[in-house]
Amino acid sequence: MIDWSAIDTVLLDMDGTLLDLHFDNYFWLCHLPHRHAEHHGLDLDESKRLLNQRFLEKRGTLDWYCLDYWDRELTLDVRQLKEEVQHLIAERPHAIDFLQQLKTAGKQRILITNAHPKSLDLKLALTGIGDHLDRIISSHQYRAPKESPLFWQALLGDIGFDATRTLFIDDSDAVLDAAHCFGIRHLCCIHQPDSQQQSRYSGRFPAIDHFDDIFPAPADFELAPSCTAVKRHG
Repeated sequence: MIDWSAIDTVLLDMDGTLLDLHFDNYFWLCHLPHRHAEHHGLDLDESKRLLNQRFLEKRGTLDWYCLDYWDRELTLDVRQLKEEVQHLIAERPHAIDFLQQLKTAGKQRILITNAHPKSLDLKLALTGIGDHLDRIISSHQYRAPKESPLFWQALLGDIGFDATRTLFIDDSDAVLDAAHCFGIRHLCCIHQPDSQQQSRYSGRFPAIDHFDDIFPAPADFELAPSCTAVKRHG
């Protein structure tokens, strides 16, 4: 259970948290290797091997999330390839209801994502989450991924939140570790980020199945102060 009276700001990840991670896993592990193999005249196994090697080299860095970087490295239009399977982009259960509940409870709702702006724009255009957020921030704005303390320092300077009264929900242990080291007091993980795969929950952080597990209670609406609006980006 979450003590909503102790929380003013809710930071939310996008892929695997508000949105089903199935799209991203399918794209990077299945669709892109096929298109990469066709483009470069490779068999599929060789394409997957080469891509996996490159992904591992960049994992946890901003380049790993950067569509412009992969456009150059693979000589492909990655955003265009994503559009070929955009029908797989979907909100996770109760995501919109949760965001609406947070607004009613007077909580500041801020999306923080490692997604590149080109990918972010595509997903916002195809889902309803953007209309239910007070601020949308890509780590590319700060030139540092969420795994880096530089991201959290930049975020604090940008929006001025109180880390002791902030809840952060993400599906990545590495990102939650970085938030914990920075001093975010309330942390929550997602049991099953990809609806088509088994749970990958490590047990290191409190976790939920779906957002209805932590909906604020009616009493939280009555006690919550009004949240000062902040300018949305994106």
